[in-house]
This record gives sequence, C-alpha cells and structure tokens, in this order.
Amino acid sequence: MKNVLIFLLLISIPGFAQNNQGLQQLSEEFWAWRVVEQPATGDDIPRVERPDGWVPDYSPKALQHYHQKYLEFKQRLEALPRTGWSRSDSVDYLLLRSAIERVNWELNVLRWPHRNPDFYVHQTLGAVYELLLIHTPMTDQRARNILLRLQSIPKTVQHAKQNLTEPVAAFADIALRNLKDVHQKLHQTAQGLKKIMVKQFHKALDIATEQAAEALEDYARWLQARKASMSNNFSVGRKGYEYFLKNIALMPYTPEELLKMGALEWNRSVAFHLYEKLRNADVPKPGLFTSAEKQIAQSHQDEEAIRRFLEEKNIMAVPDWMRHYINKKIPDHIRPLAHMGVIDDLTSPTRLDEDGVSYIPEPSPDLPFFRLASAQDPRPIIVHEGVPGHYFQLVRSWKNPDPIRRHYYDSGANEGIGFYVEELMLQFGLFDDRPHTREIIYRFMRLRALRVDVDVNLALGNYTIEDAARYLAQTVPMDYATALQEAGFFALTPGQAISYQIGKLQILKLIADAKIKFGDKFNLKNYHDYMMVNGNVPIALQRWEYLGLRDEIDRLW
Repeated sequence: MKNVLIFLLLISIPGFAQNNQGLQQLSEEFWAWRVVEQPATGDDIPRVERPDGWVPDYSPKALQHYHQKYLEFKQRLEALPRTGWSRSDSVDYLLLRSAIERVNWELNVLRWPHRNPDFYVHQTLGAVYELLLIHTPMTDQRARNILLRLQSIPKTVQHAKQNLTEPVAAFADIALRNLKDVHQKLHQTAQGLKKIMVKQFHKALDIATEQAAEALEDYARWLQARKASMSNNFSVGRKGYEYFLKNIALMPYTPEELLKMGALEWNRSVAFHLYEKLRNADVPKPGLFTSAEKQIAQSHQDEEAIRRFLEEKNIMAVPDWMRHYINKKIPDHIRPLAHMGVIDDLTSPTRLDEDGVSYIPEPSPDLPFFRLASAQDPRPIIVHEGVPGHYFQLVRSWKNPDPIRRHYYDSGANEGIGFYVEELMLQFGLFDDRPHTREIIYRFMRLRALRVDVDVNLALGNYTIEDAARYLAQTVPMDYATALQEAGFFALTPGQAISYQIGKLQILKLIADAKIKFGDKFNLKNYHDYMMVNGNVPIALQRWEYLGLRDEIDRLW
C-alpha cells in the first residue's frame, strides 16, 4: 500500500523527471529541422510556428535532402545507449521515434510529393492561410512573411510539376476543388489584407497576389489536362496502414480490431441517440441564434461557465494563467480561403498569453454539420475545440517541462481527448439545461464511430472517396458537402479519422485499469490533469507511464 500511495503522489504531478540528455539533445535538433521541413496542413492540431522568412521548399533537391535527414535522425536515435533509462525516458524515445518515422510516412509511404496534387495546394495557399488565421493585430513582420509565402507560390508550382511522377486522380479532384475560383479568391483575400496591412505593403501585395493566382490557375489547367492518365489507386494498403498504426500512431490494434471497436461504438451511439430523442420528445426545440454577435456573446458566457463547471465538479484543474477560447466573426481576409482548413487560431507555445479563437459565420439553417450545431448551442464545439478540448489541452501540453512532449504531435491523443471530454461533460450533466444539445453530442458520437469504418476501408482500398462520402451523408446523417470534404481528407491522411473514437476508447480503458489497480485511491482529477499536461502523448504510452502496464507496448516495441 505504501508503494501505491507513493506512486499516486508521483502521478498527481504533471509529467515525470526525464534525465536522458542525449535523447533531449537529438530531439532539439530534430524539432528545429522539422519546423522547416514539416508540410503545411489544413488540420489545426499539427500547425507549427515557422521562423520568420520561412517558405516551403519542395524542390527535387530539397526532397532528396529531407530523405537523407530522415535516415540520419533514425540512425542517430537507434545508436543512443538505452541502459539505465527510466520508463519516462523510454516513452520519450518512442515519441521521438514516432516523430522521425512520420517523415518517412509522408515522404516514402504516402509519397505525398509524388502522388498527391493537393499536397501542393496546401504548400501554396495553405502556407499563406496559416498566417492569415493569427487573430492578433497585423504586424509588419507578419505582413512580410505573408508576402514571402505568396511570392514563393510560382516556384512551388514549378516543383509540383517536376515531382508529381505518379499522381492520383482522386487527389487531383480534391486539388481542383480547392483551386476553384482561385484567382478571384486570392484577390479578395488581398483586398481584405489591405484593410489591416500598412499601405507600404499594398503594391507588393498586388503583384505577389497576381503572380500567385496565375501560377495556381496554370497548375489547375496542368492537372486537368493530365487527369485522365492518372492512377486510380489512392489507398495506402494494409502494409502501409499497419506500419502507421505500430510506428507512428502507436495504437496496438489491427485494422480488424479497429473495425470491431468502431462497430460496437456505432451501435451504442445509435441506441443512445434514440433514447435521447424519445426523452426530449415533448421538449420544444431551440432555434438558431439570430446573429453572429449573439452567438459570440453566448459563447463567451458558456466558456466561462464550463471553466467554473470543471472546477466545481472537481473534474480537472483550470490554471489561473490560462487565457480564454473565444469566437470571432470570420474576417474578410480569411473568408475567401476558409476552405483551406480548420478556421481557428489555437495559438502556439510562444503565444500562451493570447486567447484561442474560432472564427464563425452568420447563423443559418444552411450551415454545414458542425457549424449548424454551434448555431444551436456553442458548447459542444467549445468543449471539443476549446475548453477542456484542443485549446485547453494544447496550452497545458505546451507548458510541459519536457521539450519532446511539448513538440510531439499525433492526432490519436489530441482528438481522442477532444472526443472523450464531450461525453465526460455529458455524463457530468453540463448539457442538462438544454436537453436537445445532448442529441447533438450523440450525433457527434455517430459520426466519430463511422469515421473508423471509413478510415480503415479507405486505407485498405475497400471504399472510393465517393462511396465513403455517400455512406457518411446517409448514415450519420450529415450534409453531403461536409461528408465529401471529410472523406477526401481521410483518404489523403490515413489514420487521422480513427483518432477520435479509438483515442477515446483508449482513455476509457486507461481509467478502468487505473480504477481496478488503485481502487478508492484512484483520483480521476489527478489523472485528467496528467492527461492534459501530457495530452500530446499517445494514450498507450500514457497508460504505460501512468500504470506501469506494458502489455500494449509489447505489441508496439
């Protein structure tokens, strides 16, 4: 019992001591390199702060250099002596190994630079979009960085044409959708930027915008002309998918096990959604907000109330230093390119003194799936994306004293936590005052369960993107536009869509194991605090570190 009490004291402290300086030194070098090499993406979790003056470089020479650096980092990691390591050192080793293998996944397994035409849309428009999302007042330095990224677009398009030696037709379709009306959209973005940039940048902005628009229109024509001869085989295949699960996501499951887990949760979500609808049959349904301003005001009140709820119910600590997660209307310089990724600014490790922001449109019954839910009640998205979800978790994790854990990312933990806290707050009664909001939570559950089916079957080549989109639209149900966007994203990024459901199930398993192991000594709040500070760490590694159970690790390492 004495050892258990000592261990409980240790795990109530965010993080454990790391002593391996060789591992930390290698990780410091890797992250400094990775922030330059890492591709831009529409997902908000892996966004990184770039150094001033950064522009994407995917020239054939750069790709060869990236491959060489991957091999170098891998060899150096394998050469580190692992004697005398603590369990936490071993966790950090697996994190760094996963991060290094992600480079291989992008370059050599998925072969994005050679197979994926949409990859270059994100290294052009997407690279600019990253800077547009920052919500604090425009600075001269940020304006210069935006100009540099716009000016780099023609060269990146040139490199795309050189590198795309085995392009996939389905991915070209996604790229062409993202490039639709690109000339008009870029100039609309420039006009919006002129409202917040000082005048000295306007002429250079006009020139860079026009040259970028011309290059991207040319890229779209180039893709269209070659699409008929492109490959129709987009799936990564079983071998590649299992490599991702074992070496990068660190999920100790086979594709078939994932499908069973998703199917069981699908059954549960459909049944519970039905129960909730029947329970609320006589409860009047709320309308939509009548303006974005009213939605923003309610969101502010709800975010404050959620923070109090977390503390009052002893669910987890809310640090006094943490800023807020707020809504703002989509500004003119973002709106034209809003299709390029999640429309939010979750800040960064150097911006912990700033609020996280989600940009919202005017309420309308025609809004897509998630936006419509927020126009009814902001709290489900606040909980997932804001507090205690992504913004809350990332900010806490960026304070982790271990640099490896601050920088590491894989969606499995982040999205698993985001989904887990939705049901956590449901079970604690947060939504009891607005009963129909509980139905929203169950609809979200239905979608996350189906995403497992879609992710696995897209990766194994059993679904086309259109098959997956129709399946999501009809079965969740949800609007087809959102379903097609989701299916396309999941085809491009195998393993991302399972992260919500499987990550949540892993958290529930960890909590169950902890309760059985420690009995009444188990403190849920302490675990939640540990989970948030280590929220970038895959759940199988959390379970090993927190409980000392390595049965799942034995399947991975």
